[in-house]
Amino acid sequence: MIGDFGPKLVELTDDVLFGDVWERPGLSKRDRSMITVASLVSLNRTEQLPGHLRRAVDNGVTVDELIEEITHLAFYAGWPTAMSAIMIAKGLFESEGSA
Repeated sequence: MIGDFGPKLVELTDDVLFGDVWERPGLSKRDRSMITVASLVSLNRTEQLPGHLRRAVDNGVTVDELIEEITHLAFYAGWPTAMSAIMIAKGLFESEGSA
């Protein structure tokens, strides 16, 4: 998507973030997904959220668990950020038939 515009950033993302950090044995990919989704929701990083919600499901997190995580975060990260995140999750999972 951005490889021709920012090739080094794509290389670092592929090789370091997903090729090294996500592969470290200290946490399961499921746990990493839960942490990443919580961080993205808390920081209101909505552009990155759909991809990581999909990745979380691929890593064994259920849609119901993601809904519960977002609901829980409303009290720690703020109501508006949780509402934005739940709307993104709803649109994503309903369009994919996962909800």
